[in-house]
Amino acid sequence: MSGFFITFEGGEGSGKTTQINRLASTLTHLGKQVVTTREPGGTAEAEKIRDFLVQRDGGDWSPIAEALLLFAAREMHYQKVIKPALDNGKIVICDRFTDSTRAYQGYGHDLPLEKIEQLKKITIGDVEPDLTFILDIDCKEGLSRSNRRLENEVSEAESKEDRFENMELAFHEKLRQGFISIAKNDPDRCAVIDASSNIDDVHETIMDTVKERKLIQ
Repeated sequence: MSGFFITFEGGEGSGKTTQINRLASTLTHLGKQVVTTREPGGTAEAEKIRDFLVQRDGGDWSPIAEALLLFAAREMHYQKVIKPALDNGKIVICDRFTDSTRAYQGYGHDLPLEKIEQLKKITIGDVEPDLTFILDIDCKEGLSRSNRRLENEVSEAESKEDRFENMELAFHEKLRQGFISIAKNDPDRCAVIDASSNIDDVHETIMDTVKERKLIQ
C-alpha cells in the first residue's frame, strides 16, 4: 500500500510548524495514520547535520557545501523515516524537503539549480512530494514573527537556530520569489497559501486543498 507525502515550505516565520500540527491533528482525528517529521533532521544523523546548518555558530558554509550536507541528511531521512512510512500506507507530513534547498541554496544563494538537481538524482532519485504547501508571507512580517518566536524559546540550543534569520532582507526576498517560482513551475504539486491570514483561515484553506486531492472525503 502506498501512502501520501505532504511537505510544507516557506520562508522564516511563515507558520509551517503550526499548520503542520493542525493538519496532522485533523487527519489523525479522521482516522488516518500520520507521521510528522522535519528537515534538516528526522534521524539522529540528520539532526547532527541540522546543528551545522541552522545554528548561529554552526559554521560559515558555502552554498554547495550546504547543499551537500542537506542531501546527505535527506538521503538518511528518506530511507530511514519517509519511505518506510509511505510503504506502510501512512501520510507523511514533512517540514521542508528538496524545495527548500532549491529556494535557499539555489534562488537565495545563487547555486545553479542544475547542480541541486544533480545532487538530488544521486541521493534520492526522482522522489518528490505528492502535495506541497508553500506558505507565502511578506518577508519583514515573517522575520518579525520568527524573531518573536526565537525570543520565547526556552531551549538554549533552539534559541540559537537563527542563522538564516540574521541574513539580509535581500536574501529573504530572493528566497520568497524562489518559492513562488517553484510553485509556478509545478502547479499540479504545489499550492501557494497566504500565510498572513489568521491561523484558522490558513488551516481551512489547507484542508480545502487536501479535500480537492481526495486525501479525505
